[in-house]
Amino acid sequence: MQVDPDLARTVAVVLDEGSFDLAARRLLLTPSAVSQRIKTLEQQLGRILLVRSKPVRATEAGEAVARFGRQIALLERDAIAGFGLAAGRHGARIRIPLGVNADSLATWFLPPLARLAESHDVEFDLHRDDQNFTARLLESGAVMAAVTSQAEAVGGCRVEPLGALRYAAVATPGVVGRWFGGGVTAEALAVAPFVDFDRRDLLQHDWLAARGVDSWTVPRHYVPASADFAVAVELGMGWALLPVPQAEEALADGRLLRLDAAETAVPLYWQQWNLRSDLLDAIAAEIGAEAARVLR
Repeated sequence: MQVDPDLARTVAVVLDEGSFDLAARRLLLTPSAVSQRIKTLEQQLGRILLVRSKPVRATEAGEAVARFGRQIALLERDAIAGFGLAAGRHGARIRIPLGVNADSLATWFLPPLARLAESHDVEFDLHRDDQNFTARLLESGAVMAAVTSQAEAVGGCRVEPLGALRYAAVATPGVVGRWFGGGVTAEALAVAPFVDFDRRDLLQHDWLAARGVDSWTVPRHYVPASADFAVAVELGMGWALLPVPQAEEALADGRLLRLDAAETAVPLYWQQWNLRSDLLDAIAAEIGAEAARVLR
């Protein structure tokens, strides 16, 4: 049995856009034509590929087909470049979905993408998730590469270490004076409010547990956006672990103080499809160079 590449790419586009109508606009087709393509492929494979929800979701079979469609599009783009042609003038620009954790996105990940966007006909589609969960995006075929904390390669991928993003426990002078006048003790940490990113991010919970504090009894504010998270800390809503590159300026001018001298290092890895692609390799090289400059 053969899978028509155009039909497979249609599945990927529907998942990227989240609906048949939006996919139709991107593909320059009618929604009914897109629907017919999906039905044709489902009949050929004898499998349901997409769950018609809002947004559209992939079944396990749909994930496999979408991954194949994205791989075909990537190889086609490399072939066009190999002919000495520019994809932007002779066909659709390639869209590269990447997985990245919020702290990397807020501190070091965007500059290399900006440089790549200047030199390549490419559109980046970033999927943000905790570094402990971005590997799942690779497994599902939703992204071609990802920054992840998983050192073991996902099936069909290769992995390279990037370094470690360092975190420091910080707070404003006002918070330190109010809650930690007698020192950063377990007793003080048990009552001092902290700012939490989301319910799946356990970095600060682990930091408290290492100091003998049950984190789930400590008051906290949930601020699920990296930039706003840092602003909340600078406004004095509570203490938090901030990436050192994000907190350096505020630490230097005294707006923030360290709660202790220790830093928490979170190792990060770059995983990408094990597919020979000049474009993916160029992205990996640029990401690796920036990580070598910023991370340790």
